[in-house]
Amino acid sequence: MARYCDAVCKLCRREKLKLFLKGDRCYSDKCAIQKRPYAPGQHGPTARRGKYSEFGVQLREKQKVKRLYGLLEKQFRLTYDKAAARKGKTGENLLVMLEQRLDNTVYRMGFARSLAEARQLVKHSHVLVNGKKCNIPSMQVKKNDAISIREKSHAVAFIQEAGDAAARKGLVPGWLVVDHKAMTGKVVADPTREQIVVPIQEQLIVELYSR
Repeated sequence: MARYCDAVCKLCRREKLKLFLKGDRCYSDKCAIQKRPYAPGQHGPTARRGKYSEFGVQLREKQKVKRLYGLLEKQFRLTYDKAAARKGKTGENLLVMLEQRLDNTVYRMGFARSLAEARQLVKHSHVLVNGKKCNIPSMQVKKNDAISIREKSHAVAFIQEAGDAAARKGLVPGWLVVDHKAMTGKVVADPTREQIVVPIQEQLIVELYSR
């Protein structure tokens, strides 16, 4: 599957929001959006940038959510179509499905410093779901699923350090329970809209795809 391989710091600058795509660097003074809080481009902060149209505002919101969860257009659209087929509000369904992806869940549990790092852990079979290896980042976790890092993988130093760092930064949401020492966790509930604290206007995405 295709994946984004370019610099990620400019994505945060484009969206004018810290998306925490570089792990610990995002919490340091080296964070690009703190050093250069303007959109990327050859003219820098002096570039003339007009106001977005209604379509432009909707597009930017979709791009922000795509980048926040590390998806490209085709995979994001497929997730949206599944969310639209569910009962309830399409926008909220979309965000809940994105939160319940296995790679995002591993990141929220604090077993990785960034979503990209969590995805690599999953794809390299370091993660167990209900005691079985799973290497599919897009897998949807469910209530009562037990998620852990393989015992053989505990020796990977950066995983343990990442878990400690995430615990300090309070990244673990209320729908998850985690034991960082044992490197295990459990999904105790479905995520709610209120627990997704990133400023997202999901209705704009619904309006964009409804055109």
